[in-house]
Amino acid sequence: MLKGIKRAASAIAIAVALYSLLGFLILPGIGLRIANQQLAQYATVPASLQRLQLNPFSLELSLWGLQIGEAEQQQIAFERLYANLQLDSLWGGVLHLADIELDKPHSEVLFGKDGRLNLTQLFNVPPSTEPAVEEPAGEPFPLRISRIKLSGGNVHFQDLRPSEQIEFIYDDLNFELHNLSTLPDDNADMSLVATGPTGGRIDWTGRISLVPISSSGSLKVTDGKLKAIWPYVRDAVPLVLEDGTVNLSSDYSLNLAEGTELLLSNTQLSVNSFAIKSPADKALLRLQSLDISETSVDLAKQQVIVGKIRSQQLETWAAREADGQLDWQKLLASQPAKQAPAPAPAPAPNKGGAGSAATVAEPLKEPTEPTTAEQSADLETATAGQPEEPSKPWQVILRDVQLRDYQVHLADRAGGAEVKIDLAPLNLDLNDFDNLGTSPFTLKLDTGVNKTGLIKANGQVQLSPTTANLNVLTQDIDLRLAQTYLSPFVHLELRSGKLGSELAVDLQSVEPLAFSITGHAEIKQLHTLDTLKNRDFLKWQQVQVEGLDYQHGQGLAISQIKLQQPYVRFIINEDLTTNINDLMVPQPASAEPRKAPTEKPLPIRIGGISIKEGSANFADFSLRPNFATAIGQLNGQIGTLDNQSAKSASVDIKGKVDKYAPVSIKGKLTPFDPLNSLDIATSFKNVELTTLTPYSGKFAGYRIRKGRLNLDLHYQIEKGQLNAENKLLLEDLQLGEKVDSKDATDLPIRLAVALLKDTQGNIEIQLPVQGNLNSPEFSVMPIVWQTLRNLVLRAAQAPFKFIGGLVSGGSEVDLSTVRFNAGESQLDSTAQNALDTLASALKERPTLRLEVEGMSAQSSDGPPLAVARLEREYQSTWYKILQRRGDNVPADASELVVDEDDKAVLLEGIYRARLKQQPPAEWAKLSDEERTAQMRAGVLQSWAQSSLLLRQLAQARAAEIKNYLVERGGLSAERIYLLDVSITQANADGSVASALHLGSE
Repeated sequence: MLKGIKRAASAIAIAVALYSLLGFLILPGIGLRIANQQLAQYATVPASLQRLQLNPFSLELSLWGLQIGEAEQQQIAFERLYANLQLDSLWGGVLHLADIELDKPHSEVLFGKDGRLNLTQLFNVPPSTEPAVEEPAGEPFPLRISRIKLSGGNVHFQDLRPSEQIEFIYDDLNFELHNLSTLPDDNADMSLVATGPTGGRIDWTGRISLVPISSSGSLKVTDGKLKAIWPYVRDAVPLVLEDGTVNLSSDYSLNLAEGTELLLSNTQLSVNSFAIKSPADKALLRLQSLDISETSVDLAKQQVIVGKIRSQQLETWAAREADGQLDWQKLLASQPAKQAPAPAPAPAPNKGGAGSAATVAEPLKEPTEPTTAEQSADLETATAGQPEEPSKPWQVILRDVQLRDYQVHLADRAGGAEVKIDLAPLNLDLNDFDNLGTSPFTLKLDTGVNKTGLIKANGQVQLSPTTANLNVLTQDIDLRLAQTYLSPFVHLELRSGKLGSELAVDLQSVEPLAFSITGHAEIKQLHTLDTLKNRDFLKWQQVQVEGLDYQHGQGLAISQIKLQQPYVRFIINEDLTTNINDLMVPQPASAEPRKAPTEKPLPIRIGGISIKEGSANFADFSLRPNFATAIGQLNGQIGTLDNQSAKSASVDIKGKVDKYAPVSIKGKLTPFDPLNSLDIATSFKNVELTTLTPYSGKFAGYRIRKGRLNLDLHYQIEKGQLNAENKLLLEDLQLGEKVDSKDATDLPIRLAVALLKDTQGNIEIQLPVQGNLNSPEFSVMPIVWQTLRNLVLRAAQAPFKFIGGLVSGGSEVDLSTVRFNAGESQLDSTAQNALDTLASALKERPTLRLEVEGMSAQSSDGPPLAVARLEREYQSTWYKILQRRGDNVPADASELVVDEDDKAVLLEGIYRARLKQQPPAEWAKLSDEERTAQMRAGVLQSWAQSSLLLRQLAQARAAEIKNYLVERGGLSAERIYLLDVSITQANADGSVASALHLGSE
């Protein structure tokens, strides 16, 4: 019995020894040799396994030192691979591995320029000679791995396919997986950490199941550098990345049991310091930060729900080019040019000693698998003839979007001159946006416009069907932005103008278009310049449009329009055209004949128009001499204007002609059909008749030396029939010299005036006009009877007394003239003292009136007038240049001080513009100083002989005298008359005297 036990023990010991010998020594040696033989046979690059260890008792297997690739350029390598097989695999029906550990693995993932992947070229496996037999899918091999661990991993990625190669290294890759199983519904816990040398990091934790294939967990990418992958983007669109980092985190759930079910939840994405530019090194977009959070993505539902978007300080540039296309549109539509591959860099320093792509790609063989293009062709052949199913659109929902401190720089070059619009700071809020557009979303926009303007909009918008309900606020929008678009049509320059509004916009539909706009608007500080004549055309301080209500296709209603200090200039040219005709730029004739409008006019209703402190300038250059007058202090109201109603609008406006003469317009009219109904009474009081000299010369044949006009006009139109009553009262009318005029009447005008004057020296005429507007009739009987009556009274009338004792106390001061220094219209102290004395005398004699005859002398006034005129021209021209350059300028051109160097430059243009000729050719031989002196002398000589300047000076002197006596002397303006000015001779000392005349009221 003992011997049997001993023999059994010996047998067991021998078996254990043999088993140990086999397990520890023989099998590892055989396995290592076979492995290296197989590597040598099938590997296309040097490959070897250094050591193989097996523990036959614990069933632990370790592989050491796998190297595939050239020395120091391994494509695949690891330091150790460890596996531990459990004994329960023998009776459990499941291959059970307790641990699999992989230490310091290294891999090179290299795409050559031809698209070949190095990993697919490492082994040359001969194709199978046996025909492929399709086997029915069976149950997966039962396998359970308690733990898989990868530590110290190193991956080198390089792709030469893009125009700019992509290369990055993850040199600290760690992976751990627990309870991996092919058994149904078994789940494994896993974690992955990968760190790049530039700080980028990937964290992946979760659970995974192989049957069915499913996984859930969380993925996090920290400090990812966009430059690493940007060449893929640049080959699709020609955008150059300057900088940018991305951070991403998300929970996920993946299930491939029935189709592909992927759900991302709690997804967060942030992009920081992102900047791109064009290939021409032009900045396109810069972004400080973009944060997306509370986001979910459902692949099965094809739905993306973004909870929050927060973005700060984006700056971008866009322009519409001369051809009408956006620069971004042209840039993104262009195909980026493929660049030649960069020379292969030196091997990147990494733990595995990875080599370059160029070195690896050289010995690689052609792939034996079908290419992507071949697979696509096979797929197209297999699916040919099958009807295409409409794809379900993705739904993207944005719950809460906030964009802050954006800057958008827009430029429009399509109209010739560049128009720049800067929107900054731009803030945008969106809530509940749905790209399918079936529900409304909330929008809120707030942006500045070119530093001074402001646009605000808020409300709700829906995409399908397209509707919107928005409140839009604008403040101080610079209307000069419209200059480029106006220039092709009118010769006007927008010097200033600011638009403001508060509107409610309600868009009901797009097809057919239906919308309404309500609210109020205003335009402040409008100033337009006639660029042909370089003078003001239309301006106002403010125009307010209140109670605006526009219904598309239905009409426009405005409750009130308020005009604050409006001004307009109206001129009749020599050929009887107007300055408005001149301003219009001729347009090319249309090839298609113009069709008569068939639609009814848009209904327009304006509740009323108010005018406050309005003014106008009127000139008639068809007369000789020219006629010009100014109307100011216009105030009043115009009632309801309605083109759909026959009801008349009330009119009540008052103003002043030439500062002192009151004018009023009162009555009612139908502005859209004036021949239907009109009842207007106009009254002019104390109008200086000297301003009407051009008209009296043309129609009466005499100039007017003196007089005032009181005019009452009452026009009534009813169904086209005119019934007018015109009453004229001419106070102390005196005619001047005779004027040759082909339009003058042949009646004895002087005799008629003499006979028509009443006992007070007035002429009162009633002129009734009756009939239709095409053939008016004039009734002369009231004029005849008035003339006969006044003729008798005139015989007994005593002549005027022109000389009387004006100054009490026998003062020897000569008050009949007022002396002015050459070229000036200001009163010096001597003249002011004389006028003070005269004012005192006239206050004591209220029946006296004063006639002021402004005078100028060419010999004395001409040169200083020319010098002053040239200085004003310098200031005006330089002022316009500074304005167009956008420089800061004073309130008026007269405040500018023009340097002498600048004057020399400006003089050339002034000479050509004012003398309407080129400098003589022989001046080209002169020095700059001599040539400038010649041009200056020519301009001064021209202006020194200007009768217009002399006349304006004389008028200014007369007006200065009257203003002084009225404002400083305390006299009533009605007692002082301005006579027509004249040219006289200068005194010996160079001064020029304006004459004063006395008359009685």
